[in-house]
Amino acid sequence: MTTITLDGYADVREAFRLRDLKQALYDEGGVVMADCLLVLHGDDHRVRRRVENRLFRRGTFRHWEREFLRDVVRDTLAPFVAEGRADLVELGYRTIMSLTAMVAGIDRPTGSAAEADALYRYAKKFSEGATLVHTTRDPEVVRAEVREALEEFDATFLQPSLARRRELLARHAAGELDEQDLPRDVLTGLLRHWDELGIDEAILLRECAFYLQAGSHSTADAFTHSADEFFGWARREPAAAEKALGDPALLQRCVHETLRLHPASPVAQRRALARAVLRDGTEIPEGASVVLDIAAANRDPRVFERPDVFDPLREVPDGVPRWGHAFGGGMHACIGTELAGGVPEPEKADQAHEQVLGTVTLMLSALLEAGARPDPERPAQLDPNSSRHHFASYPVVFG
Repeated sequence: MTTITLDGYADVREAFRLRDLKQALYDEGGVVMADCLLVLHGDDHRVRRRVENRLFRRGTFRHWEREFLRDVVRDTLAPFVAEGRADLVELGYRTIMSLTAMVAGIDRPTGSAAEADALYRYAKKFSEGATLVHTTRDPEVVRAEVREALEEFDATFLQPSLARRRELLARHAAGELDEQDLPRDVLTGLLRHWDELGIDEAILLRECAFYLQAGSHSTADAFTHSADEFFGWARREPAAAEKALGDPALLQRCVHETLRLHPASPVAQRRALARAVLRDGTEIPEGASVVLDIAAANRDPRVFERPDVFDPLREVPDGVPRWGHAFGGGMHACIGTELAGGVPEPEKADQAHEQVLGTVTLMLSALLEAGARPDPERPAQLDPNSSRHHFASYPVVFG
């Protein structure tokens, strides 16, 4: 099979928009990714995306951020601050777990620490299954572990959540409940469009597992990298970093710059369903495997000056987001971009109410306000089971 690698910013952007390039990065991770939104193509993807897009609206994110997200972040952080130390990887997962469960439609009846621990454990295992292409372990062992975790998750969390929503939808159909009384989550959306989507409970299980792991894994990863980059920036440019502590828009720029340097997925992969020719003349034969090197494209010196330097104050060309291609593009652009990364500060003052800081910025802000700094006695460790640049642990102390 012919393999073509694209690593320029403009080439990657163009390739993301080609409709005849089909998602192929998660073929190895089918145990949890098969028939999920992220791997669908053509009409199947269009219909599923239209149903789920209704949940991911800016007004919803803004409401969540103003009404309860800040409290979730602070409440999760509080016991770690009281103890005087934390691991950012664990803290990131625990903080985001409630939100990702809510988005997926996974109920937490008691809200207990045991529930959070279980969801945290499942999300990490589902994430390992989704990124099997990058594992350094025996893939079959990982698949067996993921299947077992899916069965447990289904029995413990999904089936009770499914039963409650079916009851609510039946009451709504009978006129006992108004539209606003129904949950706004992926699970409810899929149930309401069951016949149109042509799915079954196995797909339903994988879709909810996908949302649980994708939202929590990428957000926790971005949070840890953002803190690490901020600590380094504070050492190099203490005055600029100090200013960011009181400037949410600048702190958001820190997160966006981190996402550019450390995209959750350093590469995307597509399979060509038909021949294509890029604007620069690059020919992609039908059947070719196309690797989109996002990490390299995000450091393209033709687009980003001093591309390897963490610089939240950098200027970027018009039409280029500060995070580069970190959220993908085209039909498979991340559906939760604004939830995780927020909406950049508007240029006009009368549009200030439009800004959404995003969950990662909220988490980083609370962490820094609590006086977090790297633990001098326990250095951060990279994940030995992945070829991706992920932290396995990142100890910090407070005060």
